[in-house]
Amino acid sequence: QVQLVESGGGLVQAGGSLRLSCAASQRAFSSYRQAWFRQAPGKEREFVSAISWSGAVTYYADSVKGRYTISRDNAKNMGYLQMNSLKPEDTAVYYCAADLRGGISLRENEYNYWGQGTQVTVSS
Repeated sequence: QVQLVESGGGLVQAGGSLRLSCAASQRAFSSYRQAWFRQAPGKEREFVSAISWSGAVTYYADSVKGRYTISRDNAKNMGYLQMNSLKPEDTAVYYCAADLRGGISLRENEYNYWGQGTQVTVSS
């Protein structure tokens, strides 16, 4: 079982950038697919981006495509989400998720392991 810890959230002005990190507790993380989801106040949690275990395949929600970049460093058991050109509507709690199944998935219920979340607030 892998434990995930997010970091890197904070308060940033619109147009700014943040880099979120997801630290995994096990070396086996390199075999897990990984994703980022977010939940804004009063809204359901939504998919942001996903990456395959090797990093070869990535996918983005339309709302962040071209602004966010997902990556991973399996040697360090780390996942990352680089967020550029941030908008107030990007304000949310961002969650790292992982699962041992292959490929990538956009569905919450296809990820068994979740971090506690990190708050991202974008001011206008």
